[in-house]
Amino acid sequence: MSDLMQKGMATRRSVLGDAHVDKAEANKTSFDAPFQSMITEGAWGTLWADETIAKRERSMLTLALLAATGNFEEIPMHVRATANTGASPEDVLQAFMHVAIYAGVPKANHAIKLAKQTYKEMGVTI
Repeated sequence: MSDLMQKGMATRRSVLGDAHVDKAEANKTSFDAPFQSMITEGAWGTLWADETIAKRERSMLTLALLAATGNFEEIPMHVRATANTGASPEDVLQAFMHVAIYAGVPKANHAIKLAKQTYKEMGVTI
């Protein structure tokens, strides 16, 4: 395993948690292994591992970008990750309020709905 892959796996585990990464690794096949390697090295080993901005801010940026681009599937995963990155529910709400102004109220509304549902599942009072 390359240094970048090791760094990516460590960062991925620190943000998403061992259970999530273990499940993704267990479900990996020869078909998607190259994709998994690419995101582990690129997204996690390079981008998320960079300390220029804190993981808290990366969480808020990621959630805002997912909502703004309509990629709602990963919002619950990244809301759960805020437990490891330090982004509070208030931070997440502010990110989605930015989405409302700059990308549209319907996208922000749906993202907020998903976040509320995820926080409830996590046992977080909001």
